[in-house]
Amino acid sequence: MADIVVDAAVFAELRAATGTEFAAELVTTFLEEAPGMLADLRSAHAKRDAERFRRAAHSLKSNASTFGAVTLASLARALELAGPAADAAAAITSLDALEAEYKRAATALKDIAHG
Repeated sequence: MADIVVDAAVFAELRAATGTEFAAELVTTFLEEAPGMLADLRSAHAKRDAERFRRAAHSLKSNASTFGAVTLASLARALELAGPAADAAAAITSLDALEAEYKRAATALKDIAHG
């Protein structure tokens, strides 16, 4: 994993475009909604619901990109493109990696937005 969890330059651009307070609100909303997206990914994978799986992965990717969480965005993009893979073990490993990176990104986003 990359050492940079959140690209400060990307977050600074967001803050400049939206204002400090609104950027912090966006982070708060993302942190409230992302666990549901992660759960939706797992559920969609278990049910082999490719469309729901891709939508959840796409939403995570888009949000992560907006905030500069580059590794999180990359992992979500890989899942979006792969869909609920035929190799269940590989998909579970990828979902586990995504959740671990989300935790790192959530901590970093809280710090940069509210710190």
